Amino acid sequence: MYSVKSVKEIQDLNPFIVVGCGGGGEKFSNLEGIETVGFIDDSVKKQGKEFCGHIVASSLEECLNENNGAKSLVIMLPIGAEGAALKYAVQAIDAGLNVITSFRSLSIAENTSLKKFADAKGVVIKEIGSRLDVVKTIAGVAPEKPCEVLPKISYEAKAPVIFVGGTSQECGKRTTTKALGIASMKRGLTPAIISTDEMGLEEPTDFNFRAGSLSAMDVPAAVLSAIKYIEETKQPDIIFIEGQSSLTEKGNPHPRGLSAAILIGAAPDAVIVGHRPNHPYREPRSIENEIRAIEAVEPTKVVGLSINLKNASLDLCTEVFESKYNLPAEDVFNNGADKLLDAIFEYLEE
Repeated sequence: MYSVKSVKEIQDLNPFIVVGCGGGGEKFSNLEGIETVGFIDDSVKKQGKEFCGHIVASSLEECLNENNGAKSLVIMLPIGAEGAALKYAVQAIDAGLNVITSFRSLSIAENTSLKKFADAKGVVIKEIGSRLDVVKTIAGVAPEKPCEVLPKISYEAKAPVIFVGGTSQECGKRTTTKALGIASMKRGLTPAIISTDEMGLEEPTDFNFRAGSLSAMDVPAAVLSAIKYIEETKQPDIIFIEGQSSLTEKGNPHPRGLSAAILIGAAPDAVIVGHRPNHPYREPRSIENEIRAIEAVEPTKVVGLSINLKNASLDLCTEVFESKYNLPAEDVFNNGADKLLDAIFEYLEE
């Protein structure tokens, strides 16, 4: 009901003050026919600096004191900043300004009192929504509301982070992650094992969650939050993160974005790639393709291969893969992960 469907709907609300000096604020100010006359941001680092041709103010009052002729305020803040968004919306309406929000900062449907306040003040309030109505039209179904809910964080791990990827689904990533944790414990280290699947139920996994249940934007935030949480509560020497699916698997493109999101959130120091030859119901492209894709997405290095020989021919062994790819390879299900752990530490020490 309150969703903005075209920029033409809001051009007559010019000129705008923009709250949020980030990607959203810049995008809005660049929309065709939109005039911006000021910017506000709560970050002290941004205040007083130039952004999109304007000096960033610290408050709405400061911006209005510049007599810039603003008629409206647009709030372009990230998820997690709902409190600040609500503050600016109330201040703007009280000052007689029209208000445009984004679903990431303040949903009008969930804050109907704002609509009543705007009506009482004789101003317009609308939302740049996620257009789930369009998704429903083209796909037949859609969520009732946007799925993106986690605050975006930045965090740099203190311990080395190892990502366990693979060339397909069900190729041994979970088994490899667990085996690396066990091998680390046998050496007297304190590992952290993070499973990104609901089936990560076996020890020594520290905790598991189904990353596929989250939006693509929330997955890196969840992985980063997991790393931060485990470092604060366990102080591990090394962190192993189980990947999902593959960046390159054929036949089922849907989880490939999930694999990339987990990899990006992990920002790993090194990677182990799993592979299952003669997979009975998946279509891996190749080890070469997966290594190339992983190292293109993140500035990291694939240092070893975990080979699942469950469906392999009788004459196939890990030495074949070591010779072909010039990387340590191991059947961790039968032999454990010591060889791969050695490869990880040798690379980290370089």
